[in-house]
Amino acid sequence: MIDFIINIVIGGLLGVFGGLLGIGGGLFAIPTLSLLYGMDQQLAQGTALAMVVPNIVLGIYKYHQRNKINWKTGALLGLCAFALSWFGALVAIDLDHRTMRKIFIGFLIFIAIWTVLQMLAKRASSNLQQLPWPYFAGLGSISGFFGGLFGIGSAVIATPVLTMFFGASQVIAQGLSLAIAVPTTVATLVTYSVHGQVDWSTGFAMAIGGVLTISYGVRAAHSLPQHRLKIIFSVFVLISAALLYGQL
Repeated sequence: MIDFIINIVIGGLLGVFGGLLGIGGGLFAIPTLSLLYGMDQQLAQGTALAMVVPNIVLGIYKYHQRNKINWKTGALLGLCAFALSWFGALVAIDLDHRTMRKIFIGFLIFIAIWTVLQMLAKRASSNLQQLPWPYFAGLGSISGFFGGLFGIGSAVIATPVLTMFFGASQVIAQGLSLAIAVPTTVATLVTYSVHGQVDWSTGFAMAIGGVLTISYGVRAAHSLPQHRLKIIFSVFVLISAALLYGQL
């Protein structure tokens, strides 16, 4: 019972970060499960997905209340992401867990650097509704593959692309990214579960905590400047990468 309560508390902390940064908490849940619970990379990714699914659904609702999500665009992104997420998950399952962890660390560093470059580069200015559909199909496919590979959903990939190249604001991009993350996260979770790479009891407890707190993170995301959100995101991603590297 004590372990269950601790998992709820940890899930609650991750839920705040998930709502704040629009990523459902998965990106930070994976290092947490690896470092605190000693899980292999694939098991950590699968268990994090069990926590992330309800967080993403609630996060979409909260974001949509404040900034209406373009469901037509979200559906196109989500369908393309769904198709590739299965493939990415199957690739991850077949990799050696140490190799998978090294790749994941490299991915974290890349995401942090990319986020910093966003702050330095001039952001594109465009109307999302005027962009042709292949832009969104390509973004959805790439996001789906890496979401399935790393068990993080597509939001981590889609959010910086939508802001840096598609001209979306940070909060609009985060809300739209959460919308396309649902089908990819569910598909990836099913794949990991079929291969026995999900600790359901831990994931369920953390999901309870995340659902209880994610709304506070969403509220904070709408009150903080965009550059501050990016700094917070980059710092925590780099810390996660450093801690995981030390565990190799």
